[in-house]
Amino acid sequence: MNDSTSTGEGHGTVVPGGAGDSTRAVRAGLPEPVKHEPTLPGPVFAAHFHLPGDPTGPYTYGRDENPTWTLLERAITELEAPGRDDVETLVFASGMAAISSVLFSQLRAGDAVVLPDDGYQALPLVRAQLEAYGIEVRTAPTGGDAQLEVLDGAKLLWIETPSNPGLDVCDVRRLAEAAHAQGALVAVDNTLATPLGQLPLGLGADFAVASGTKQLTGHGDVLLGYVTGREGEAMDAVRRWRKIAGAVPGPMEAWLAHRSIATLQLRVERQNATALTLARALRERPEVTDLRYPGLPGDPSHKTASLQMRRYGCVVSFTLPTRARADRFLDALRLVDDATSFGGVRSTAERRGRWGGDAVPEGFVRFSVGAEDPADLVADVLRALDETAA
Repeated sequence: MNDSTSTGEGHGTVVPGGAGDSTRAVRAGLPEPVKHEPTLPGPVFAAHFHLPGDPTGPYTYGRDENPTWTLLERAITELEAPGRDDVETLVFASGMAAISSVLFSQLRAGDAVVLPDDGYQALPLVRAQLEAYGIEVRTAPTGGDAQLEVLDGAKLLWIETPSNPGLDVCDVRRLAEAAHAQGALVAVDNTLATPLGQLPLGLGADFAVASGTKQLTGHGDVLLGYVTGREGEAMDAVRRWRKIAGAVPGPMEAWLAHRSIATLQLRVERQNATALTLARALRERPEVTDLRYPGLPGDPSHKTASLQMRRYGCVVSFTLPTRARADRFLDALRLVDDATSFGGVRSTAERRGRWGGDAVPEGFVRFSVGAEDPADLVADVLRALDETAA
């Protein structure tokens, strides 16, 4: 048996240049074939490894590296940066661990960072911690590339596009060029788009960051995050932060994530198509206002999104007249779970205002479209709207 290959140290299988998304997804990160070995080796459970003599080699201690991570990191790199050999990925225990690793490894007291003011609801907590460390935090909306207005002198620009939960989109290339002209790094939260919908590094970003908990793994059973970036000083700092914080994924979570990536294109294609179908149906409902889906012609973000995204995501957002109406609607749904998170094969929806922290109306609904038959899902939504009209 070739040990180096079975643990992920070989170059892996070669996917032909120009291969389609499904081909890349099902082959991503697989090791070179070894007779009698599984095509995707099982999770390696190890806190330490045999290490006689000097500590050389790839695997020394379980907080630093794991063969199961190696394969997953290779798979994500192949999706986020196809055809590039100067890029690496680091996986984390959660999306927030990945986000924190970039922000806290790159910024020091006295630096300035630009964050979106309409991004993920944990960002205000991040802001408070950054400010406690003496870092200046500036914020601006995602839409209209408004972050350009507060970019002067910043060390890092953090972009979330499409934004969660409002689904605004900004021009990544334009923002990245402006930031780099001032010597700032650029990180893009690619969670909602996935690498099959948007390639931030190809648009000029230094980091693509995402919660693998969402559509990347797609089954609502794994917490995971990742950072992809060009090899060098910045990513070395991210790796060092992971070692210090110890926010590493378990081998089982990493293996489940890699297994799930094989169906990513199938899931994304179905969920994105159904999301557009649902958005079109909701557009005809008089009680639905502030309907947002970047793939919907006429959406404020559609023009920009169509220039930099190949797929528009599985999330649709809209507002019902009152909090009570939204709650009744969610309770009436039969094929949709009232749950937080998004991107899973089972549709979920929630009244986002129940958490606080998001500047949304009380009747605002974030709807994550799953892999159900489109006709069944749309019928369920329209029935729930009809039944709760009174």
